[in-house]
Amino acid sequence: MTSTLLIIQFILAILLTITILLQKSSSIGLGAYSGSNNSLFGAKGPANFLTKVTMFLGLLFITNTLTLGYFYNQEKLNSAVDSVKLQSLIPAAKTTAPAAPVAPVVPQK
Repeated sequence: MTSTLLIIQFILAILLTITILLQKSSSIGLGAYSGSNNSLFGAKGPANFLTKVTMFLGLLFITNTLTLGYFYNQEKLNSAVDSVKLQSLIPAAKTTAPAAPVAPVVPQK
């Protein structure tokens, strides 16, 4: 479960970084690669859309971070000693006595 959430965390971090860099700022950033402002997002440009996407991805990122922290904390409470079987540490005692040696039979003449 934690490995799946960790992969989702990496994907969310990459997507969040891209959406932040696509937003318009004083130094255009990656917004120059988004194309014309009038083409896909309307006359106002992608600012409102990218702001909403950034807020949504940020909320998902924080929720996923808290969930990962919870699951890692639950795994930390389990000790490695708890999973060791006691029978593997203590050798089993032998309950049967060794067989007595049998005397050879001497043939009679």
